[in-house]
Amino acid sequence: MSDVLSRAKEKSRRRKELIKHTLGVDDLDHALGGSSPAYMKGVGAHAGLSRESTSHLRADDTEFEAKRAKSSIEASFQIDSINRRRSSERSSVANPGDVEEFRDSTAFLKGTQSLNPHNDYSQNFVDTGHRPQNFIRDVGLADRFEEYPKLRELIRLKNDLVTRTAHPPMYLKADLETFDLKKVGQKFDVILIEPPLEEYARSYGVSNVKFWDWDKIMALDVGEVAANRAFIFLWCGSSDGLDLGRLCLQNWGFRRCEDICWIQTNLKNKAKKALEPNAVFQRTKEHCLMGIKGTVRRSTDGDFIHANVDIDLIIDEEAEPGSLDKPIEMFHIIEHFCLGRRRLHLFGRDSTIRPGWLTLGEGLTMSNYDETMYQGYFSENTTTGCSDRIESLRPKSPPLKSGQRGRGGRGGSRGGGGRGKR
Repeated sequence: MSDVLSRAKEKSRRRKELIKHTLGVDDLDHALGGSSPAYMKGVGAHAGLSRESTSHLRADDTEFEAKRAKSSIEASFQIDSINRRRSSERSSVANPGDVEEFRDSTAFLKGTQSLNPHNDYSQNFVDTGHRPQNFIRDVGLADRFEEYPKLRELIRLKNDLVTRTAHPPMYLKADLETFDLKKVGQKFDVILIEPPLEEYARSYGVSNVKFWDWDKIMALDVGEVAANRAFIFLWCGSSDGLDLGRLCLQNWGFRRCEDICWIQTNLKNKAKKALEPNAVFQRTKEHCLMGIKGTVRRSTDGDFIHANVDIDLIIDEEAEPGSLDKPIEMFHIIEHFCLGRRRLHLFGRDSTIRPGWLTLGEGLTMSNYDETMYQGYFSENTTTGCSDRIESLRPKSPPLKSGQRGRGGRGGSRGGGGRGKR
């Protein structure tokens, strides 16, 4: 009897070693989920390996029984996993307020507590197509200064002054590639340039215009029509135009003094823009370089510039597909900043004709420009002037102390102190 029991124990030991080798574990009790005799007995019974049956196993049947045991144990584990998952789901239904897992940001709302604890605007853009800048508040011209009554009054008075002193709109249809700008017969205080860049064909789907490269733009004789002290605003896109635009300003005799950035929202059109070559992210901004010619100081030239009225950031809806329109706020920024009334707009279109401006461009359908009449508008004064109320409300630079020189010094670098910030 003792010999039979010894052989059965040896077979059981060999069987356990084979099962451990098959399962790839060192501790068979831990792999089976417990070490209690009752648990092992239950597992053995479930696998069909009772003590009575093992006593009759033959040595050559051990491998077959091990494989059968492995399959039975895996099936048992799968059943236990399904039961635990169902039990967890029943408990979560019974207590829905205990745990809530965030899976997407479809419930994202501006200014409220969303399911996403981090208010991830980038993830919301992936989920809905809404750009993060869509949720910036009070960006419109009407409600921007609701909390600043003096600044709101200043903007209103400036707009009224610009409207009263603006001459009727004048426009001239011309191909700027061949037209000599000196034929206009006038010097200008402000020049706004909106060239039809080649990148607009990719970013906006524009296809009905003749595109200009930067070599052609630089060849424009802009410096010849600029007054002794003048400002230029050049839209340069969002790629290589930032560097090439600076070269253009330098070639025309201007110094770059500011960079106005247009952040484009997509509240009306959430379709994804085409990516630029070699780009990873969508470009949703565009730059307008500002240049200065001559010496203009904000602290002493209040008859020509009013600085710090507006900021150098525009948040507005992007143009419709196929359109080259820029934010109308750009005109307001220029008119609030520079008091000069001689304003020139190059590459204008019918949609950009505006009182107080001379618009030139091939995209115009007709012309009404008369040189004699246009010069007559400035026979008395070339600036808009300023009322006492505007002078008292507008932001001013602090007066210089005795013996103190302006920023950059006289004739110094960076524009000789004439950076002319708005």
